[in-house]
Amino acid sequence: PVRTVRGWSTRISGVGADLGLAARSGAIGNYDTKTCISNSGAAGFLLLVAAFIPPAVRFYPGAPGAAIFDKPASIFRRQSIGQAMSHAPVDMPSKEELDAVLGVAVQASKTAGDIIIGNAGAEVTQRKANSRDLLTLIDPLCEKKIRETVLASFPEHDFLGEEDVPPGKEASAAALDKLLANSTDWLWIVDPIDGTTNFVNGIPLCMPSIAVAFRGEVVVGVIYDPHRDELFSAMKGHGAYMNEEAIKVGLQDTIGDAVVAMGSPPAAESLEMSLKGVKALMPKVRTIRMLGSAALMLAWVANGRLTCYWEYDLSSWDIAAGALLIEEAGGKFTDLDGQPFNLRVRKIVASCGGNVHEDILKVLNKAGVV
Repeated sequence: PVRTVRGWSTRISGVGADLGLAARSGAIGNYDTKTCISNSGAAGFLLLVAAFIPPAVRFYPGAPGAAIFDKPASIFRRQSIGQAMSHAPVDMPSKEELDAVLGVAVQASKTAGDIIIGNAGAEVTQRKANSRDLLTLIDPLCEKKIRETVLASFPEHDFLGEEDVPPGKEASAAALDKLLANSTDWLWIVDPIDGTTNFVNGIPLCMPSIAVAFRGEVVVGVIYDPHRDELFSAMKGHGAYMNEEAIKVGLQDTIGDAVVAMGSPPAAESLEMSLKGVKALMPKVRTIRMLGSAALMLAWVANGRLTCYWEYDLSSWDIAAGALLIEEAGGKFTDLDGQPFNLRVRKIVASCGGNVHEDILKVLNKAGVV
């Protein structure tokens, strides 16, 4: 069982041992209880203290002193103990840090949005993975402006943009793995124009998607729809918003009421699975929509316009921001096996949760979409 002491730290010292007890901010992350003692002679004292402390309070070596409860947990940073203890608790950013990151993400997304609005219908300059995977001169321009905006405020942060990575799922997975293995704490994950085919054809369903991960966990997400001037944003543990008003997923509780979105993927395997999925779902749901932008469909699940969005294969920059939006709006985001989202997940089901989510998974799996 996990209980949480929100936002406060405790230091306790006793004979033969110095214990630091840190309770993480319950808004972010999910960590197991870890126990350390600096002196084996303190084991009895440690057990006595532990009996009176909630299970989720973590132990790590700390400074001696009387118990105090006047310090925010964010003052404890992995860097201070990471060299000494590989299983130390990982504290997440403070609200002030998240606010600063969110502000820059909003600024960057609006800068890219202005470029998108001013260049709708841009000419295709390149085809990436295949003839259906398009690139214009505007895609890298938007990414460049986003990168410049981010690095002007956070020069030490890492950056993963779609236009920096060769086409194909192997290349995108490898690029993500490399940055997660070698990254600083912060990683920005960016799709400068999600829905390039829509953009090329003047269809107003294309937009930037910006996610920010801290030590591998998405903590900020922004999707800005410049055509409707709708800004979707979320911070881990602080809810999801559209234009600063709180949003929630839909209230549907049966698959028959579900408005389901899906993609029209360019890759052969994804196309095969999508055809299996649409054939299986169509008789069971209210309707199916294909809007051509993963970012938009995820944002619309988060605010209840759509009940569910599923896709067989997407990259981290397509879904990271939307995954946080949906979870913070009270929805559910898993892979096709029902396992929780992480940055390496590519096969997704995102929904309002509950019976709808479970039934969508069952229908897809029964149809051979795995």
